[in-house]
Amino acid sequence: MSGEGFLRRSVRKVGRWWQDWSEHAGQIARLVAATTLATVRFRVSFREFVRQLYVMGVQSIPIVMVTALLSGIVTSQQGSYQITGTIPLYVLGSVTVTSIVLELGPVLTAVVMVGRVGARITAELGTMVVSEQIDAYHSLGRDPVVVLGAPRILAGVLAMPLLVGLADVTGIVSGMISLNLSAGLSMETFLYGARLFWHSWDLVYSLMKALTFGFAIPVIAIHMGFRTAGGAAGVGRITTASVMFQTLTVLILDAVFPPLFLQ
Repeated sequence: MSGEGFLRRSVRKVGRWWQDWSEHAGQIARLVAATTLATVRFRVSFREFVRQLYVMGVQSIPIVMVTALLSGIVTSQQGSYQITGTIPLYVLGSVTVTSIVLELGPVLTAVVMVGRVGARITAELGTMVVSEQIDAYHSLGRDPVVVLGAPRILAGVLAMPLLVGLADVTGIVSGMISLNLSAGLSMETFLYGARLFWHSWDLVYSLMKALTFGFAIPVIAIHMGFRTAGGAAGVGRITTASVMFQTLTVLILDAVFPPLFLQ
Protein backbone atom coordinates (compact mmCIF):
# COMPACT_ATOMS: atom_id res chain seq x y z
CA MET A 1 0.00 0.00 0.00
CA SER A 2 2.82 2.40 0.82
CA GLY A 3 4.37 1.77 -2.60
CA GLU A 4 1.06 2.40 -4.33
CA GLY A 5 0.54 5.57 -2.29
CA PHE A 6 3.99 6.88 -3.22
CA LEU A 7 3.35 6.15 -6.90
CA ARG A 8 -0.03 7.87 -6.73
CA ARG A 9 1.44 10.98 -5.08
CA SER A 10 4.26 11.06 -7.62
CA VAL A 11 1.83 10.88 -10.53
CA ARG A 12 -0.26 13.67 -9.00
CA LYS A 13 2.83 15.87 -8.55
CA VAL A 14 3.91 15.30 -12.15
CA GLY A 15 0.38 16.03 -13.32
CA ARG A 16 0.22 19.30 -11.34
CA TRP A 17 3.66 20.30 -12.60
CA TRP A 18 2.66 19.62 -16.20
CA GLN A 19 -0.63 21.47 -15.74
CA ASP A 20 1.15 24.53 -14.29
CA TRP A 21 3.68 24.68 -17.13
CA SER A 22 0.96 24.16 -19.72
CA GLU A 23 -0.99 27.07 -18.24
CA HIS A 24 2.12 29.25 -18.30
CA ALA A 25 2.86 28.34 -21.92
CA GLY A 26 -0.73 28.91 -23.02
CA GLN A 27 -1.06 32.26 -21.26
CA ILE A 28 2.28 33.49 -22.60
CA ALA A 29 1.25 32.44 -26.13
CA ARG A 30 -2.02 34.35 -25.76
CA LEU A 31 -0.14 37.40 -24.47
CA VAL A 32 2.26 37.33 -27.42
CA ALA A 33 -0.59 36.81 -29.91
CA ALA A 34 -2.63 39.68 -28.45
CA THR A 35 0.40 41.98 -28.49
CA THR A 36 1.22 41.07 -32.10
CA LEU A 37 -2.37 41.64 -33.19
CA ALA A 38 -2.57 44.99 -31.39
CA THR A 39 0.72 46.10 -32.98
CA VAL A 40 -0.33 45.09 -36.48
CA ARG A 41 -3.65 46.93 -36.05
CA PHE A 42 -1.88 50.04 -34.65
CA ARG A 43 -3.88 49.88 -31.44
CA VAL A 44 -0.87 50.39 -29.16
CA SER A 45 -0.72 53.82 -27.52
CA PHE A 46 2.29 55.65 -28.94
CA ARG A 47 2.39 57.94 -25.92
CA GLU A 48 2.54 55.01 -23.49
CA PHE A 49 5.14 53.30 -25.67
CA VAL A 50 7.38 56.38 -25.54
CA ARG A 51 6.91 56.64 -21.77
CA GLN A 52 7.88 53.01 -21.27
CA LEU A 53 10.83 53.44 -23.63
CA TYR A 54 12.06 56.29 -21.44
CA VAL A 55 11.57 54.31 -18.22
CA MET A 56 13.09 51.09 -19.54
CA GLY A 57 15.76 52.59 -21.77
CA VAL A 58 16.90 56.06 -20.79
CA GLN A 59 16.60 55.56 -17.03
CA SER A 60 18.54 52.30 -17.28
CA ILE A 61 21.57 53.88 -18.95
CA PRO A 62 23.53 54.74 -15.76
CA ILE A 63 23.37 51.25 -14.21
CA VAL A 64 24.04 49.59 -17.57
CA MET A 65 27.10 51.76 -18.15
CA VAL A 66 28.46 51.09 -14.65
CA THR A 67 27.99 47.34 -15.12
CA ALA A 68 29.66 47.40 -18.55
CA LEU A 69 32.50 49.58 -17.24
CA LEU A 70 33.31 47.12 -14.47
CA SER A 71 32.94 44.07 -16.72
CA GLY A 72 35.40 45.57 -19.22
CA ILE A 73 37.94 46.24 -16.48
CA VAL A 74 37.58 42.78 -14.94
CA THR A 75 37.76 40.99 -18.31
CA SER A 76 40.88 42.85 -19.40
CA GLN A 77 42.62 42.33 -16.06
CA GLN A 78 41.88 38.62 -15.98
CA GLY A 79 43.06 38.27 -19.58
CA SER A 80 46.26 40.12 -18.73
CA TYR A 81 46.82 37.81 -15.77
CA GLN A 82 46.44 34.67 -17.88
CA ILE A 83 48.57 35.81 -20.81
CA THR A 84 52.11 34.42 -20.62
CA GLY A 85 55.30 35.80 -22.13
CA THR A 86 55.01 33.57 -25.22
CA ILE A 87 51.66 35.10 -26.29
CA PRO A 88 51.71 38.57 -27.91
CA LEU A 89 49.92 41.27 -25.91
CA TYR A 90 47.74 42.32 -28.83
CA VAL A 91 45.73 39.12 -28.25
CA LEU A 92 44.29 40.88 -25.19
CA GLY A 93 42.43 43.21 -27.53
CA SER A 94 40.67 40.30 -29.16
CA VAL A 95 39.97 38.55 -25.86
CA THR A 96 38.43 41.66 -24.32
CA VAL A 97 36.35 42.67 -27.33
CA THR A 98 35.08 39.17 -28.07
CA SER A 99 34.17 38.48 -24.44
CA ILE A 100 32.28 41.77 -24.12
CA VAL A 101 30.43 41.61 -27.44
CA LEU A 102 29.52 37.93 -27.50
CA GLU A 103 28.72 37.32 -23.85
CA LEU A 104 29.16 39.89 -21.11
CA GLY A 105 27.48 42.85 -22.82
CA PRO A 106 24.17 41.14 -23.66
CA VAL A 107 23.93 38.86 -20.62
CA LEU A 108 24.90 41.34 -17.90
CA THR A 109 22.63 43.97 -19.43
CA ALA A 110 19.78 41.45 -19.45
CA VAL A 111 20.39 40.55 -15.79
CA VAL A 112 20.38 44.25 -14.89
CA MET A 113 17.11 44.71 -16.77
CA VAL A 114 15.56 41.75 -14.98
CA GLY A 115 16.26 43.36 -11.63
CA ARG A 116 15.44 46.91 -12.60
CA VAL A 117 12.65 46.56 -15.17
CA GLY A 118 11.27 43.03 -14.94
CA ALA A 119 10.66 43.17 -11.20
CA ARG A 120 9.08 46.61 -11.48
CA ILE A 121 6.68 45.53 -14.23
CA THR A 122 5.56 42.45 -12.30
CA ALA A 123 5.07 44.36 -9.04
CA GLU A 124 3.26 47.19 -10.82
CA LEU A 125 0.82 44.95 -12.68
CA GLY A 126 0.44 42.65 -9.68
CA THR A 127 -0.60 45.60 -7.52
CA MET A 128 -3.11 46.62 -10.17
CA VAL A 129 -4.55 43.09 -10.15
CA VAL A 130 -4.99 42.83 -6.37
CA SER A 131 -6.40 46.38 -6.18
CA GLU A 132 -8.93 45.45 -8.92
CA GLN A 133 -7.69 48.06 -11.36
CA ILE A 134 -7.36 45.37 -14.03
CA ASP A 135 -11.01 44.43 -13.45
CA ALA A 136 -11.86 48.09 -14.02
CA TYR A 137 -10.20 47.95 -17.42
CA HIS A 138 -12.30 44.91 -18.32
CA SER A 139 -15.50 46.60 -17.11
CA LEU A 140 -14.75 49.57 -19.36
CA GLY A 141 -14.27 47.27 -22.35
CA ARG A 142 -10.52 47.86 -22.59
CA ASP A 143 -8.03 45.02 -22.97
CA PRO A 144 -5.28 45.29 -20.30
CA VAL A 145 -2.87 43.47 -22.59
CA VAL A 146 -3.25 46.15 -25.25
CA VAL A 147 -3.22 49.06 -22.81
CA LEU A 148 -0.56 47.86 -20.35
CA GLY A 149 1.27 44.90 -21.88
CA ALA A 150 1.95 45.74 -25.52
CA PRO A 151 3.71 49.11 -24.92
CA ARG A 152 6.07 47.49 -22.42
CA ILE A 153 6.94 44.59 -24.72
CA LEU A 154 7.60 46.85 -27.71
CA ALA A 155 9.65 49.21 -25.55
CA GLY A 156 11.73 46.30 -24.27
CA VAL A 157 12.39 45.02 -27.80
CA LEU A 158 13.62 48.45 -28.90
CA ALA A 159 15.45 49.49 -25.73
CA MET A 160 17.48 46.34 -25.14
CA PRO A 161 19.56 46.40 -28.39
CA LEU A 162 20.37 50.08 -27.79
CA LEU A 163 21.43 49.37 -24.21
CA VAL A 164 23.50 46.36 -25.25
CA GLY A 165 25.22 48.42 -27.96
CA LEU A 166 26.05 51.05 -25.35
CA ALA A 167 27.27 48.35 -22.94
CA ASP A 168 29.49 46.83 -25.63
CA VAL A 169 31.14 50.16 -26.42
CA THR A 170 31.55 51.06 -22.74
CA GLY A 171 33.05 47.68 -21.87
CA ILE A 172 35.50 47.78 -24.78
CA VAL A 173 36.66 51.32 -24.00
CA SER A 174 37.05 50.61 -20.28
CA GLY A 175 38.98 47.41 -21.05
CA MET A 176 41.27 49.27 -23.44
CA ILE A 177 41.99 52.01 -20.88
CA SER A 178 42.53 49.42 -18.14
CA LEU A 179 45.07 47.51 -20.24
CA ASN A 180 46.85 50.72 -21.15
CA LEU A 181 47.24 51.65 -17.48
CA SER A 182 48.06 48.19 -16.10
CA ALA A 183 49.91 46.39 -18.92
CA GLY A 184 51.15 49.31 -21.00
CA LEU A 185 49.14 48.15 -24.03
CA SER A 186 48.69 51.06 -26.41
CA MET A 187 45.36 51.85 -28.03
CA GLU A 188 46.78 51.04 -31.48
CA THR A 189 47.98 47.61 -30.34
CA PHE A 190 44.67 46.89 -28.63
CA LEU A 191 42.68 47.81 -31.74
CA TYR A 192 45.07 45.81 -33.93
CA GLY A 193 44.39 42.68 -31.89
CA ALA A 194 40.65 43.38 -31.87
CA ARG A 195 40.54 43.75 -35.68
CA LEU A 196 42.77 40.74 -36.28
CA PHE A 197 40.28 38.26 -34.85
CA TRP A 198 37.05 40.23 -35.39
CA HIS A 199 34.08 38.74 -37.24
CA SER A 200 31.25 40.96 -38.47
CA TRP A 201 28.83 38.26 -37.35
CA ASP A 202 29.84 38.91 -33.72
CA LEU A 203 27.95 42.20 -33.64
CA VAL A 204 24.88 40.65 -35.28
CA TYR A 205 25.04 37.83 -32.75
CA SER A 206 25.18 40.30 -29.86
CA LEU A 207 22.18 42.28 -31.15
CA MET A 208 20.22 39.07 -31.79
CA LYS A 209 20.74 38.15 -28.14
CA ALA A 210 19.63 41.64 -27.14
CA LEU A 211 16.43 41.41 -29.17
CA THR A 212 15.62 38.00 -27.72
CA PHE A 213 16.26 39.09 -24.14
CA GLY A 214 14.40 42.37 -24.71
CA PHE A 215 11.36 40.39 -25.79
CA ALA A 216 11.50 37.62 -23.18
CA ILE A 217 11.98 39.80 -20.09
CA PRO A 218 8.86 42.01 -20.39
CA VAL A 219 6.72 39.12 -21.68
CA ILE A 220 7.48 37.01 -18.61
CA ALA A 221 7.18 40.01 -16.26
CA ILE A 222 3.76 40.94 -17.65
CA HIS A 223 2.56 37.35 -17.65
CA MET A 224 3.53 36.86 -14.01
CA GLY A 225 2.05 40.20 -13.02
CA PHE A 226 -1.35 39.28 -14.46
CA ARG A 227 -1.26 36.00 -12.47
CA THR A 228 -0.95 37.78 -9.12
CA ALA A 229 -3.34 36.81 -6.30
CA GLY A 230 -3.37 37.09 -2.54
CA GLY A 231 -2.94 40.77 -1.73
CA ALA A 232 0.37 42.41 -0.85
CA ALA A 233 1.95 39.10 0.13
CA GLY A 234 0.95 37.68 -3.24
CA VAL A 235 2.63 40.60 -5.02
CA GLY A 236 5.86 39.85 -3.16
CA ARG A 237 5.70 36.14 -3.95
CA ILE A 238 4.91 36.60 -7.62
CA THR A 239 7.63 39.25 -8.05
CA THR A 240 10.23 36.90 -6.57
CA ALA A 241 9.05 34.05 -8.78
CA SER A 242 9.05 36.36 -11.80
CA VAL A 243 12.66 37.46 -11.24
CA MET A 244 13.75 33.83 -10.89
CA PHE A 245 11.79 32.85 -14.01
CA GLN A 246 13.27 35.72 -16.06
CA THR A 247 16.83 35.07 -14.91
CA LEU A 248 16.57 31.37 -15.66
CA THR A 249 15.08 32.12 -19.08
CA VAL A 250 17.93 34.52 -19.92
CA LEU A 251 20.53 31.92 -18.95
CA ILE A 252 18.79 29.15 -20.91
CA LEU A 253 18.50 31.33 -24.01
CA ASP A 254 22.15 32.30 -23.62
CA ALA A 255 23.11 28.62 -23.55
CA VAL A 256 21.03 27.91 -26.66
CA PHE A 257 22.55 30.67 -28.80
CA PRO A 258 26.12 29.28 -29.34
CA PRO A 259 25.13 25.89 -30.81
CA LEU A 260 22.53 27.59 -33.02
CA PHE A 261 24.45 30.60 -34.30
CA LEU A 262 28.17 30.09 -33.68
CA GLN A 263 28.68 26.74 -35.41
